[in-house]
Amino acid sequence: QVQLVESGGGLVQAGGSLRLSCGISGRIGDNYFVGWFRQAPGKERDFVASITWSAGNTYYASSVKGRFTISRDNAKNIVYLQMNSVKPDDTAVYYCNVRGAAREYWGQGTQVTVSS
Repeated sequence: QVQLVESGGGLVQAGGSLRLSCGISGRIGDNYFVGWFRQAPGKERDFVASITWSAGNTYYASSVKGRFTISRDNAKNIVYLQMNSVKPDDTAVYYCNVRGAAREYWGQGTQVTVSS
């Protein structure tokens, strides 16, 4: 069983930076995607960024490309989301996600609030 625990959320001013972490317990496959989604109040949960666990290929939503960076530490089983130049529109609950061929796991979420 895979468990995910997010941390690093909080309140940040527009233009500032924040780094989210997702600790992964349990074994995941080399071809799994590990990523971040976010959900703002009253809106659907949207894709933010993902990375392939072994190869490290990265994918980003157009709204965050150039501002956010996803990375992983395979030895520590941690995935990071470095958020730079944040905007009020980035305010949301951020969820860590692990997805394989037939399985998917979610963390409990961490709140990010960007003040203008």
